[in-house]
Amino acid sequence: MNVLVTGGLGFIGSHTCVELLNSGNDVIVIDDLSNAKIEVKDYIRKITGKGIIFYQGNVCDRKIMHKIFEENKIDATMHFAGFKAVGESVSKPLEYYDNNITSTLVLCEIMQEYNCKNLVFSSSATVYGDPEEVPINENSSLGPTTNPYGTTKLFIEQILKDLYISDNKWNITILRYFNPIGAHESGLIGENPNGIPNNLVPYIVMVANKELPFLYVYGDDYDTPDGTGIRDYIHVVDLARGHVSALKKLDKDNVGIETYNLGTGKGHSVLDIINAFEKANSIDIPYQINSRRPGDVAVYYANPQKAFKELGFKAEKNIDDMMKDSWNFIQTAKQTQE
Repeated sequence: MNVLVTGGLGFIGSHTCVELLNSGNDVIVIDDLSNAKIEVKDYIRKITGKGIIFYQGNVCDRKIMHKIFEENKIDATMHFAGFKAVGESVSKPLEYYDNNITSTLVLCEIMQEYNCKNLVFSSSATVYGDPEEVPINENSSLGPTTNPYGTTKLFIEQILKDLYISDNKWNITILRYFNPIGAHESGLIGENPNGIPNNLVPYIVMVANKELPFLYVYGDDYDTPDGTGIRDYIHVVDLARGHVSALKKLDKDNVGIETYNLGTGKGHSVLDIINAFEKANSIDIPYQINSRRPGDVAVYYANPQKAFKELGFKAEKNIDDMMKDSWNFIQTAKQTQE
């Protein structure tokens, strides 16, 4: 298949491009490089031996989106492009609503115009809000969300449901994933955000690399065994494979509109992750307890059984793999620069 990947040079998008290429698909990418680096395009080729067709631009720009669909026969789209930092979304809600929702509207309008109606959407477990019970399954209550980022994902899910009701020729798969971490085992691609990272593991890695003096742990007074927040951490390569599994089903079946959790089904606290990184890489991570961040909740982990039953997807990598691969990515990048 010819697959358009929006935000395809970003953390999750780039790993998904690798898995798509390794599965025999051709990949077209649009990315505005606001949170990605152009070198990733070359790393994808180095890993897979195959190139991507790349367009630099924003999905909100109808002109470039028309150009992409005019110049390529697109069979399906994977939509990753969007702002994704929970804390930042609280301080910049208008930017998040504008970018995340508008990009989806423009993408779907252009797809409809070119009769491309196969879409895999990158959603988030944040749509569940502060869950009443865990593990969380796809039928768990949605919202109220605890931050604007999560609200944009929830709104977009509703938009896609309404789109399908209006035209059941669409095949839409919504993937709600939990906390992607890790990096490709080659060390060539991983999570490398511009500026100070908003997510836990890139922050730990920067401390390990002595780019930052210590790690802030936001809240140690949650109702959890060690007081820190618990999340379901999934290796980004597993997550990418989950997207390929969704695409295969979408290509084979008339799926209509379906939703799947992508997670491991296990929860780990912030201190668990710090300890795991220290153990896996023999590096001490100094940290400082700070107050809770707006929009964070105490415990989040998935019931991933639906994805296993219907997509044949199961996360294979463990926390040790995630910690080793995250550090290997930074070490490889350092060697490349030298």
